[in-house]
Amino acid sequence: MPLSEHEQKLLEQLERQLQADDPKFASSLGNDRMHALSTRHIVIGALAAVVGLLVLLVGVSAQLIFVGVGGFLIMGGGVYWASTQGAKAAARKDKKTGKSKSQGNFMSNLEDRWEDRRREEP
Repeated sequence: MPLSEHEQKLLEQLERQLQADDPKFASSLGNDRMHALSTRHIVIGALAAVVGLLVLLVGVSAQLIFVGVGGFLIMGGGVYWASTQGAKAAARKDKKTGKSKSQGNFMSNLEDRWEDRRREEP
């Protein structure tokens, strides 16, 4: 569903305001490096989990307890890798750019402007 003309103008105004208030944060939103990093970790973790599951099944079918336990550990490690590494990278990037502090100020400014607009409307 396409945006109406009024919604497009509001979106453009928000983008300009974001660029003026916090240029570092605005440029980081356009950067796909973080998304690629997170996706890469998820894919690697998922592949490790699948390999671990296969090793687990081989160990169970061959009745080798150590192979089954090893497969389970590989599988668990893959899930852990996929779920935590992307979050750690995002936290490091936020800490490095100081995005969380400026985002709070940006959001409070947006809320204040929204309230001002609502008061101005008849």
